[in-house]
Amino acid sequence: MSFKDHANNPYASLSPAVWRGSTVVFDSFEDFAVRKTRQPDGYSYGITGTPTARGLERRIADLENARHCVVVPSGQSALMTTVMAFVRGGDHLLISESCYGALKTFARQWLSAMGVEVEFYPPTLDAGIEALIRDNTKMICLEAPGTVTMEMQAIDTITAIARRHGVLTMMDNTWASPIFFKPLDHGVDFAIEAATKFMGGHSDLLMGAISLNDDERYATLRQTQSILGQATSPEDCFLVLRGLETLELRLLEQGRKALEIARWLEAQPLVETVLFPALESHPGHAIWQRLFTGNGCLMSIVLTPAADERAIGAFFDALELFPIGASWGGTHSLIAFYPASEQRARQYAPTDQPIIRLSIGLEPHADLLGDLEKALGAYGEALKG
Repeated sequence: MSFKDHANNPYASLSPAVWRGSTVVFDSFEDFAVRKTRQPDGYSYGITGTPTARGLERRIADLENARHCVVVPSGQSALMTTVMAFVRGGDHLLISESCYGALKTFARQWLSAMGVEVEFYPPTLDAGIEALIRDNTKMICLEAPGTVTMEMQAIDTITAIARRHGVLTMMDNTWASPIFFKPLDHGVDFAIEAATKFMGGHSDLLMGAISLNDDERYATLRQTQSILGQATSPEDCFLVLRGLETLELRLLEQGRKALEIARWLEAQPLVETVLFPALESHPGHAIWQRLFTGNGCLMSIVLTPAADERAIGAFFDALELFPIGASWGGTHSLIAFYPASEQRARQYAPTDQPIIRLSIGLEPHADLLGDLEKALGAYGEALKG
């Protein structure tokens, strides 16, 4: 934002104002009677956003090279709102099996009950996805890399196929953020960000963002946001606006540390596999190298198998700098656990072993390595029985 944007503001603060409110008043009866003309960008009721939300949406749209953005209360809300806006009973929906788990559950348990034909495809299918497209296929849901197992997808290949068949595409881009990858530049119709993660950056809010270029679809999304009641807090919008000020700096530093730690982990004898696309050993590294300009801070590892999965508890119990938490992308490092049963329940999982997921924060590099080294030592002792 240029400082000149504040020129006509009598209080020319560098910090954006927080506009709170639910009720929007109208100038006249005629104005109220045709209030729908205020949408999708204007203001008719607080549920579709205040000037604080609109300011954030413009900032995110600029980052995504998008014409439009809609912010909603969470990353999961962004995924569901997009699907609900365009997918109807009788449609066929293709979802990468490595997509965010709640999206898959929503599709399996709710959309299927509403008459949507839901099909999960192998995350590395790439050009082979053309064989799965039917006459009633409405949308393809991608995530690259996958949320836990980190598979890469040839995004431009898939979007080119989808466009030939008139199929919409939606991509969860939270791992790379628009700093390292811009989905719309590669043919994706809807770029999804869980602003909860990198954009907020401090593990203290929930928000999602949907960015796109098509004007008509934008109007449909704004209406869907209103009908589903997907309102965002102006205070949270302010916090994300503040987080965006340091987004690139944080990503560059966290990504640098993550790659160094991934390389170190790869060399440890008790680590069987490191799932991180920026590593040359990753099956999707060539795709990552061709499409992305940097790496996120999230990775997964598979340890040398234990006779009893509970031995992994020794690894977790020894950690001091990696609290256990389900989210990621903030300034503090986090760790999460996904049991073997979850991988075995999938049809296309790259492993049948338990997975440990690490989010690398801004703590000193040497301290993080020391913490992981101690945890691996404790796991080694547990393996001895």
